[in-house]
Amino acid sequence: MAFGSGVISNMDRLRPETRSRVGIGVVGPHDLVEQIVMVGADLPAAADWRLVGAPHAGEHETYEKFSRIADSIDVVLFTGPLQHDLARQAGELPVPATHVPMSGAGLYAALLRGVLTQGIDPARVSIDSLPAADVDEAYGEIGVGTAGVHLSEYDEPESVRGFIGFHEQLYRQGATTAALTTIRSVAKALTTAGVPALRMMPTTHTLRLALNTAALLGTGSRLEEAQIAIVVVELATSARPGYSGPGNYWQQELKLKLHQALLADARLMGATVAPRDENSYVVTATLGALGQATDGLRAAPFMDRIRSDTGVEVEVGIGLGSTARDADANAMVAVEKARNAGAAAAYLVGVDGAVLSLPVRRRRRAEVEPAVTTKAAQLLERLIQGLDDGPDAMVVDAEIVADVLAIAPRSARRVLQSLAEEGLAWPVPPVKGAQAGRPRQPYRLVRA
Repeated sequence: MAFGSGVISNMDRLRPETRSRVGIGVVGPHDLVEQIVMVGADLPAAADWRLVGAPHAGEHETYEKFSRIADSIDVVLFTGPLQHDLARQAGELPVPATHVPMSGAGLYAALLRGVLTQGIDPARVSIDSLPAADVDEAYGEIGVGTAGVHLSEYDEPESVRGFIGFHEQLYRQGATTAALTTIRSVAKALTTAGVPALRMMPTTHTLRLALNTAALLGTGSRLEEAQIAIVVVELATSARPGYSGPGNYWQQELKLKLHQALLADARLMGATVAPRDENSYVVTATLGALGQATDGLRAAPFMDRIRSDTGVEVEVGIGLGSTARDADANAMVAVEKARNAGAAAAYLVGVDGAVLSLPVRRRRRAEVEPAVTTKAAQLLERLIQGLDDGPDAMVVDAEIVADVLAIAPRSARRVLQSLAEEGLAWPVPPVKGAQAGRPRQPYRLVRA
């Protein structure tokens, strides 16, 4: 089966980008990924999503397989909590993530299969991964006691290392007749060691619920990212000229510098900039783009660059809304709050009227200047030397870094994250591409 492929209908071509199908990545063992893709294709909602399979040969490949499809999906569905936890431990998850839950539903089929094909005694087995409450409930429903049933619950990826020894020891001691596991690699290892092993698989009902959950997460993320954000940037009262007019060349030069400073940041987030009046500008973007440019709405946009490039203070108010009119109204409330705070922070007013203060975070150029011999600075220079000339060449993503430094994409992401932590790279949102899925995370390199 070819994963992630499909015929694009005329209806798909006619849909606007905001209503294109939600991309759901499926990451896990090959057999489970294939089963999920097949189940998803038969659901009524299948026309609203696009499944992208990323099967792995072993759990150690989980994050690598996810990274390969992360740029083309809106949400990722891991086949189990193990894969989900391994991916989170390995690196950044740039899209919402969920996993197929483990429950006692798959235990019934495994026990029945074992009784019919291997003659096991369901009252004398070892089980891993499942919660004790689910095992007790399942055995209670079939009327079998659990005195001879041994359980090792899942608790973070480290607990999986002990599953093989847990099952094998009990079987060698004659305490059990078979091992039941949710982990493909554990079942394979036990079979090789001569221990009867049955793999518990999630039921079709469980997979349907997991797919619907993933689709909701992906849709919610898209709606949030598409929410309109309007930013009003106005000169602080102390920075405004004493009089306005065509003869005030200082004022015209200041407006030009302010406009240029805004454009430098707005262009990278796919935003538009327009003058509002003599002393202010309005920037229109999406919440998703603004969130990436402000470290998840934890830092004020534009203020640090404007201070650095023009030497003046500005007041920044951000308004969110489902329509431009609502966002603009909220932005005016927010800029008034910024004005009353003396341009010490930017203020954001959300759709529900909630107010958030975003502090100014100064760039760390001055802090890293004495440390040009550090590993991070040396790595930055090596990276810059491998790039083309021109200002746009300083904006890179993991794919470019991996190519220049001849490293894996996963390592490239860590390089960019470390450079950002040292103030040598600034994460900026890209302009969303024409294809569905999330764009790559670019960074603007900053020379030490």
